[in-house]
Amino acid sequence: MDSEQDKQQYAAGARPVLEGPDIARVLTRIAHEIVERAKGADDVVLLGIPTRGVFLARRLADKLAEITGRKIPVGSLDITMYRDDLRMHPPRALARTEIPGDGIDGRLVVLVDDVLFSGRTIRAALDALNDIGRPRAVQLAVLVDRGHRELPIRADYVGKNLPTSLRETVKVQLAEEDGRDTVLLGAKRISPDAQ
Repeated sequence: MDSEQDKQQYAAGARPVLEGPDIARVLTRIAHEIVERAKGADDVVLLGIPTRGVFLARRLADKLAEITGRKIPVGSLDITMYRDDLRMHPPRALARTEIPGDGIDGRLVVLVDDVLFSGRTIRAALDALNDIGRPRAVQLAVLVDRGHRELPIRADYVGKNLPTSLRETVKVQLAEEDGRDTVLLGAKRISPDAQ
């Protein structure tokens, strides 16, 4: 978790590419696309990937409820123990996995995350999902797709395609966690130890 000072230093050198109204607009568009593709979203279950993917999934569920007039099941899917980089980084705190009461078997599961980058997080999410049940189909909705895939994974619903260099980083801030809604693009910080 970044310290408050780290967040402020990052924000000072980053430029916003999406602000609050933009994020609301793209979530509305994604919700309409889900309804259209799922032919009404009757069997849709949204699972957010912690941390910010969970908040985005809840917002999408609200938008889908406005469009369809029915409550859309929403939950969270912790992928910590399925990551392929566990031995390369310090231990992370486990997040919660919350599966809606009716489960995911035979349902259309839409995984929701903030940024799609290498694809490794989504690979881990697919592994975690496999241990929970057998959905009819799995789709992916992301707020930002920044490219640089290392695995053959693509998003079905994208808020913003944002071509980046590997020397750049994308930081999503959401009101529920960070006090404001914005997507920032900035230079990757290099730790003094790496120089």
